Amino acid sequence: METVLIVEDDPTMLRGLKDNFEFKGYKVITASDGEKGLEAALNSKPDLLVLDIMLPKINGYEICRLLREQKLDMPIIMLTAKGEESDIILGLNLGADDYVTKPFSIKELLARAAAFLRRARTQQEDIYEFGDFRLDIPARKLTRKGKEIQLSPKEFNLLEFFVKKTGRALTRDEILNSVWGYDCVVTTRSIDRFVTTLREKIEHNPERPQFIHTIRSIGYKFEPLESNR
Repeated sequence: METVLIVEDDPTMLRGLKDNFEFKGYKVITASDGEKGLEAALNSKPDLLVLDIMLPKINGYEICRLLREQKLDMPIIMLTAKGEESDIILGLNLGADDYVTKPFSIKELLARAAAFLRRARTQQEDIYEFGDFRLDIPARKLTRKGKEIQLSPKEFNLLEFFVKKTGRALTRDEILNSVWGYDCVVTTRSIDRFVTTLREKIEHNPERPQFIHTIRSIGYKFEPLESNR
């Protein structure tokens, strides 16, 4: 049974979330403030964390930062009432994987949670398949129906980063720092150009991408219709 930790200070919402996740068969741990939430995350190491941002004692941003510093890589879905792009970007850059803005659909939240947990269950040894494509990380080879697709070294690194973060909302800064490095002089606009060229090689219709999706004002999400790792 997979464990979900929910950290939310609104008791009514906390109870509703707990009931819905338990109904889906998950083991649920709850906390009503950031201090207890951080302690529960460190001690129980849940499979998924549903985390409110505005919490008493320790806010959700700080919890994200501290968990990632401890090398804990469970998916983190932020709950935010603000809906401000700057707040969302801050949370993603600190280590959150996705976000939903209050008020939200519980069905949507459950679907996102299930997708993250399903991907974690279907891990293989650095071989990723999406659509007709197969990405072999050790061999540094992308093939489509057995035919190799030529990628530049940086295009390959970018695609590798995307597939390893499948389903996760990625800011341009996070992509830049992870693929190019903190000391690189490449700008975030360069990322958009690389995404454009990569789409031309893997998307049937780059204008209506099936794999690399744009998140307006934030960045990108790699989320194919069918994928496994």
